[in-house]
Amino acid sequence: MILELPGVQAVFRSDSMRRLLAMVERVAHHNAAVLIIGETGTGKELIARALHFNSLRCDEPWVDVNCGALPEHLVESELFGYEKGAFSGAEGSKPGFFELAHKGTLFLDEVGELEPKLQVKLLRVLDGVPYYRLGGTKKVTVDVRLVAATNQELDQSVRDGRFRGDLYHRLSQFQLRVPPLRERKEDVAILAEHFLRITDPHTRISPAAMAMLEAYRWPGNVRELRNVMMRAGALCTGHIVEPADLPPEIASFEVALSRAAAMPGSMSSSVFSAPRPQQPPTPASPAGGGLRELRRQRILEALARHGGHQGLAADELGISRRTLSRQLKTMREESQQQNSDSLGLLSQRQQSYFRITLTVPVRVRTSEGMEFTATSANVSTGGIQLLDVPFEAQNALMFHLEFQVPGLETPVQTDAEIAWCSREGHAGIKFLQMNEQSANALKRWILQKQLEEGWTTLK
Repeated sequence: MILELPGVQAVFRSDSMRRLLAMVERVAHHNAAVLIIGETGTGKELIARALHFNSLRCDEPWVDVNCGALPEHLVESELFGYEKGAFSGAEGSKPGFFELAHKGTLFLDEVGELEPKLQVKLLRVLDGVPYYRLGGTKKVTVDVRLVAATNQELDQSVRDGRFRGDLYHRLSQFQLRVPPLRERKEDVAILAEHFLRITDPHTRISPAAMAMLEAYRWPGNVRELRNVMMRAGALCTGHIVEPADLPPEIASFEVALSRAAAMPGSMSSSVFSAPRPQQPPTPASPAGGGLRELRRQRILEALARHGGHQGLAADELGISRRTLSRQLKTMREESQQQNSDSLGLLSQRQQSYFRITLTVPVRVRTSEGMEFTATSANVSTGGIQLLDVPFEAQNALMFHLEFQVPGLETPVQTDAEIAWCSREGHAGIKFLQMNEQSANALKRWILQKQLEEGWTTLK
């Protein structure tokens, strides 16, 4: 499908992009700030342009700024303008990007690159406070709808102290996530053909080459696919793109994938895919194991509080990182004695996608006031899969969830949003704001399940 939105052209076939663009049309009519998150090359600027050209400001200025491309010493003067003589070389006055976007939309790409001093000033402008041009004495007031984008994990930057939490929440009054290309494989073929038509309308892609394109992981996302097709269209002979016309990393990836699939015991996983079979319960600890179990519980709790970060957990426990690693290894070996399948290691990022089968009722309240009860299929620290989500709730901006995990004293409560949804009403839900008690309890429970299954965690 090639969708001609005002000001932009969207090429897609996947349900995830259809839902995203439907959300764009709804959000565009609000005046609130929007934060667009996604990996490099996914098309965040296209989404930002769609927001502007579908809004009531569509006839007003559109100004886009790449914060990462501006020299550090010029960012403030470019954003807020300057007066004559403000610095060496300022031979006249110049309005900043905020003034140029007055009544329209200002798009700040790579907003995570802004230094702390500018973050403070940006926050004040977003709150409607007039500002001064660099070297100026007259206050400037602007009416701007701000749209920002980043490929960074800004919530992690807030926790690390590299990005202001108040600015993060001000920017993300609405938050839109552009899925990477590997999560929407249905779009690879239609995008490849679209980019190829731009190069040469008469060129086609052979079935073998298309199979290789669809198997590839596309770390550079849509931008990488566009560059590959432009190159292949220029190099191919007979107006047919063959596997030999594709870059070597795509061919080598397919070979590696085929070899991995042929290995015994190989398995693939993705967030919120079909539930894993639950492992048999761990036998009770032998007599005299109470102290060992208490130590195990303390380690799990410390890791949960610090998101699996072994260094921080070791500091809290008052032991060295090496000692903690050794104790985790011992815990894993004990679990392996009870469960002979040694599954491997989980990185800190992978832990957020580790899912456990969980079939419990989940009470749901949407931001529009609709309430219903769904059934969960599996859960991770990052989200939960729900079954039987009503169609009219699938486009809700936000959910509030409440569910009980076996063994936990209090229900888990969290705000969340839909990551994907199927025609059958199955939905992958991403957790947003979870209260600290619920978050720590859920992390401890999942860490315990990880160790029982034979996994161990890495920093």
